[in-house]
Amino acid sequence: MTVRVASYNTRDFLDDRRAAARVVRALAPDVLLLQEAPRRFWPGPLVRDFARETGLRWPGGHRGSGGTTVMLSDRLTLVDCVHRGLPVPLGQRTRGYAVLRARLPEGSLLTAASVHLGLFEGQRLRHTHQILRDLPVEGPLVVAGDLNEGPGGPSWQTFAGLLDVLSVEEPTYPSWAPVEMLDVVWGRGVRRVDGTPPPELDRRGRDVRRASDHLPVWVDVDVLGS
Repeated sequence: MTVRVASYNTRDFLDDRRAAARVVRALAPDVLLLQEAPRRFWPGPLVRDFARETGLRWPGGHRGSGGTTVMLSDRLTLVDCVHRGLPVPLGQRTRGYAVLRARLPEGSLLTAASVHLGLFEGQRLRHTHQILRDLPVEGPLVVAGDLNEGPGGPSWQTFAGLLDVLSVEEPTYPSWAPVEMLDVVWGRGVRRVDGTPPPELDRRGRDVRRASDHLPVWVDVDVLGS
């Protein structure tokens, strides 16, 4: 079965949330891995409304995860979902990750994790090792998010030493004139599907520029063994 995985930093919905929802609808993902979803002042209704606007399901319960969360389409069956925080000094933006397990119609299990690393190299690397320790060592896996560093950074290289880069390798930040590749999808036990029709999304279009300061990234994958 081919599954579309997308990752998107939505900047706490401080830009145009409805434009962000239109971007996600154009991508039509089966798994959406979000960073900087609203996390303060009763954010649940905002995130729930966003899921409804995108046609996806939100497991909820993202409090304490630093704004990371996950959504999925009706093609997949939710098995479980956890949201976890990462340690940061008082006064820094909270960080975390979210891990979803979903069952495909053919019966295979896919694990998907949304990650959002910090602004400091040493902290990013410590968080990377903590996240990897918490992920399954076997089975189909996708990990995606905003690393706040590019391919030459130690955290990026740590992930890349265990997982394959699946998304297109091009700049994702800032959305209006991208020069840095901060967002990526990795995988293991899945195979990128090339040659499929691209989503109806203009990466330089008005909605993308209005929705967030990051571009979304996405990839179609075949889950091996399914």
